[in-house]
Amino acid sequence: MIEARYHDSVHVLQEMFDNRTAFDDAPTPFDRAQWFALLAQTGLAPLIVSAENADGRAALALTEKNRRIEPLRNWYSFTWRQIGARGPQGDVLLAAIAQKLRGRAHRVTLAPVPEEDGSASALAKAFGNASWRVEVSRCDTNHALRVAGRSFAQYWAARPGRLRGTLKRKASKVNVVICDAFEPNAWQSFEDVYAASWKPSEGKAAMLRAFAEQEARARRLRLGLASHKGEPIAAQFWTVEGGVAYIHKLAHRECHRYLSPGTTLMAALFERVIDGDGVELIDFGTGDEPFKRDWMETTRPRYQIDCLDMRSARAWVDLARLALRRSWEAEVPALARVPLDS
Repeated sequence: MIEARYHDSVHVLQEMFDNRTAFDDAPTPFDRAQWFALLAQTGLAPLIVSAENADGRAALALTEKNRRIEPLRNWYSFTWRQIGARGPQGDVLLAAIAQKLRGRAHRVTLAPVPEEDGSASALAKAFGNASWRVEVSRCDTNHALRVAGRSFAQYWAARPGRLRGTLKRKASKVNVVICDAFEPNAWQSFEDVYAASWKPSEGKAAMLRAFAEQEARARRLRLGLASHKGEPIAAQFWTVEGGVAYIHKLAHRECHRYLSPGTTLMAALFERVIDGDGVELIDFGTGDEPFKRDWMETTRPRYQIDCLDMRSARAWVDLARLALRRSWEAEVPALARVPLDS
């Protein structure tokens, strides 16, 4: 017998999964109960939906917003997915959760969901089996690097000549420090550089700091600073765990862009995590910015799964909007191919 329940606190995740990462075979920072606790502290109201039986446990960490249900996440989250049991047993538990959500809201939107571990397919199948209308679309791109046993020198030799030339000319002009422990002064430098960069203010700086402190206690922090004449001019926030390096944040002072401090700092961190930490994968988060292609070799899609309860009139309105958006997006590549002088 499967029992599905609602919970209004993330603490249930710690109880269900014994404070351990939900995925023992592929841990990420965004699957831990502690991560969802940090999100809740920013003001998001948790809606945890769990299901369990004698064979396993599963849960979805959600929130309700504007009469819709969405993932418990913010822009710091690279991915969002189900927590707990996988495979056939996980499918059964997810279907029970999807059924539990029927009648709670007319729409459940899940994103950005990865598919390399089968999460997108499993969630779409579970909601479809629970009589939701399911629409799946690609919502983002993740750039990643599979190290494949290479040393940093071997990896670097395969980079574009333009990138290697920039490092050769500019590396001696900045000093690089990589911090594994949380140092308040170093973190203040990171925040100062970020504030002076082209990056927009994100409004949740306290959460990011708390996360950095948490990662430092677990010996997963890699905070890089590049300085020129004693002034920090570039900063990058990485973490390392489970054979994966995650690039969370990077910024540089625009007034020192001519020194290419971000390139020098990025190369130093790549060398550290490849040769020092022995990672197997480097994850550049979300976003399809062109410069990422110089550093990374793999792209992975991220999906949005819209689940509509067609018993509701509002679901039909949302379905029409989704269809209109999809039609418009299908036209964009064709329009982009029209010559500018046509």
